[in-house]
Amino acid sequence: MTFKWRGKPLFVRHRTEKEMAAEEGVNLAELRDPQHDQDRVVNPRWIIVLGVCTHLGCVPIANAGEFGGYCCPCHGSYYDASGRIRKGATPLNPEVPFYEFTEEDVVIVG
Repeated sequence: MTFKWRGKPLFVRHRTEKEMAAEEGVNLAELRDPQHDQDRVVNPRWIIVLGVCTHLGCVPIANAGEFGGYCCPCHGSYYDASGRIRKGATPLNPEVPFYEFTEEDVVIVG
């Protein structure tokens, strides 16, 4: 799902067991902006990131691209299901805002 939060798109994605396992197993040495998946999530089932490309501020397309996460077609940037940059012009991973789960299925962002 994409929500508007503080004037920006917010991507909230429920991940499958397969996606969680794949993102946990990524070799950090392969990443331009190395961050372990566990450092980008509060609950591994959910990834919550600002939907803003860190290259020129475009809005990537969710559930697209060769890494199964997001794709910014403007300049060919591809992100994985942890929101980490994997290929393209983007220098940094999209921001993970502060969020917390108040219940198992209720999250507060900000």
